[in-house]
Amino acid sequence: MKIYNTASKTNEDMPKVKELSVYSCGPTVYNEATLGNWRTFLMYDFLVRALRFGGQEVVWGMNYTDVGHLTSDADTGEDKIAKQAKLERKSAIEVANENIKKFEIDMKKLNIQNPDKIYRATDCVEEMKKLIEQLAEKEFTYQTSDGIYFNTKQFNKYGELSNLDLAGIKEGARVEKNEEKKNATDFALWKFSPKGEKRDMEWENPLGIEGKGFPGWHIECSVMAMKLTSGKTVNLHLGGIDLLSPHHQNELAQSEAATGKKFVDIWMHIEHLLVDGKRMGKSQGNAYTLQDLKKKNFSPLDYRYLICQTHYRKKQNFTWQALEAAKSGRKKLEEILAADKSEGKGEINKVKKKWRVI
Repeated sequence: MKIYNTASKTNEDMPKVKELSVYSCGPTVYNEATLGNWRTFLMYDFLVRALRFGGQEVVWGMNYTDVGHLTSDADTGEDKIAKQAKLERKSAIEVANENIKKFEIDMKKLNIQNPDKIYRATDCVEEMKKLIEQLAEKEFTYQTSDGIYFNTKQFNKYGELSNLDLAGIKEGARVEKNEEKKNATDFALWKFSPKGEKRDMEWENPLGIEGKGFPGWHIECSVMAMKLTSGKTVNLHLGGIDLLSPHHQNELAQSEAATGKKFVDIWMHIEHLLVDGKRMGKSQGNAYTLQDLKKKNFSPLDYRYLICQTHYRKKQNFTWQALEAAKSGRKKLEEILAADKSEGKGEINKVKKKWRVI
């Protein structure tokens, strides 16, 4: 099997290892997953099943982001879970727990196998502090009034993964302006809790800094990916194309800056799901969930069957008509597999061979 490596921009063979490590970015659990999210998670499942079917041993890890993912990629705004907690008049941990439970129920409905290891960001905060300390010792960090930041100018490979035009980035245009940041691309490793405000989820600051705060979004995945491999290089890192920049670019920079070792062998990114040719989003009114499928008498497995029909690196256009066709196709497949073996054995074997991953 060959996979297109976003880092090298070429199709590459899988690393020749006895046990392949696969780390996939999981959901930020502030709300129900959308069909767009589920396309990405289904592709994770298809890939791992295909690898295992081919005889490859795999250890698959995924995370739940239950703190630190802010409403702006520029490290500003509210924590998404804290914001939702205010709206629902619940604690942040209640919101996270409820959405994790919903996510795991929907995973079963979609026949997505459970990853071998699942990490919650809130369970790994001490490891995050240690990684920040490593970065500080190597002079990759600096402090501002609102947190501890990574100095991207100190990491000479910054931007290579995503082909980022560093010279073309200007604060106030593509990046929200922060007067205290040394460079427009610098990002928060740790955010300080606002003075006079007690957050639901906060911890003592690292580096002996007085007060409390919480980890940045990017540092979380570095720690959890390293946890999966015990600090070794991750063979295959998966995620949606929307995570390429800045999330994966920042994850790579801080990981390699801290360890001095290659962080990931192959980066695999899944393209967007469109709805009627348009971008999916709540503001568009088309951020459908599995509950919306149920209301229209579709099974989650109809959606699974639809998703497997488009290559992961191509945008896929969701329409209700396409889902209806997938429903018919899946029904026909089930009829073939349920046929009497004496009459349909040859046909059954053809179908099993063709759709073994599904």
